Amino acid sequence: MAATSSKLRLGVGTICLTVLTWVASASAQQPPNATTQPKPGSTKPAAPAAPTSVTPARPSEQPRPTEPVKAAPTSEPIAAARATESRDYVLGAGDVIRINVFDRPEMTTEARVSETGKIRFPLIGDIEVGGQSTGEVEKRVADLLISGNYLRKPQVSVIVVTYRSQQISVLGQVNRPGRYPLEQPSKLSDMLAMAGGIAPSGADTVKLVRYVEGRPQLMEFDQTQMFEAGQLDKDISVRGGDVIYVPRVPVFYIYGEVQRPGQFRLEANMTVMQALSVAGGITLRGTVKNMRLNRRDAKGNMVTLPPDMNDLVQPNDVIYVRESLF
Repeated sequence: MAATSSKLRLGVGTICLTVLTWVASASAQQPPNATTQPKPGSTKPAAPAAPTSVTPARPSEQPRPTEPVKAAPTSEPIAAARATESRDYVLGAGDVIRINVFDRPEMTTEARVSETGKIRFPLIGDIEVGGQSTGEVEKRVADLLISGNYLRKPQVSVIVVTYRSQQISVLGQVNRPGRYPLEQPSKLSDMLAMAGGIAPSGADTVKLVRYVEGRPQLMEFDQTQMFEAGQLDKDISVRGGDVIYVPRVPVFYIYGEVQRPGQFRLEANMTVMQALSVAGGITLRGTVKNMRLNRRDAKGNMVTLPPDMNDLVQPNDVIYVRESLF
């Protein structure tokens, strides 16, 4: 029994010695700078590490100091835009302008330009403004205030309140014909838009009458070529006194053995074949043989022609489709 106990104590000692040897070996293999892992929940998760290499920025890409953001204006944007647009407007008789002097509300004046092109301003009297832009009037008023020893460095602004001197007439086949004030630099298409656009009965060609040195000049513009063909250079700027006229669209007439006889719009380069198709084609009793085309010649006399299917139709032509005999 004693021998058995001695062997048992020897075996337990051997096991303990083996375990201690393994623990010591494991501790020796651990890196010197290794740190003990924190317990879960004891610390917050670490932020991701920043990249170790950074490409240096070019001189042109160096960050610039940030500028303070300006607050949005609280005034009416329409009034501000209108004031900016009116700076190139040339004043004339009938226009009403408002003159403001900064920090001098008692000098605020609203005046109508007389037939002689003058207005009356406090302390100064009559000022010639006809034929001048609003910017020129601002400088003129400021110079008079300085020369009269009223103010040292006046800040003057001029706003057109009512536009009356420069107007354009839009007549003919438009939805709202009438006279329209030229409030800002505008083009031909702008004035047509103000008149509501061309009516369905209006032609593609627009005529403009302009007086140059007292003599009228007539110009014609094709709206189709202007926009569909990209010839935007023909969309000219208009001037005060111009007259825009949209004529009625050219038409042709067709009757006889067609599905829909009547009056139709004449499109550009329309042939007799296309005219028949617009009228719905011929009926079962009709024939394209022996058709007749009635047209006025240069003297205004009506002549009858045997048309070909590829002949071009002219304004006010009358096409007659006969009934087939068989």
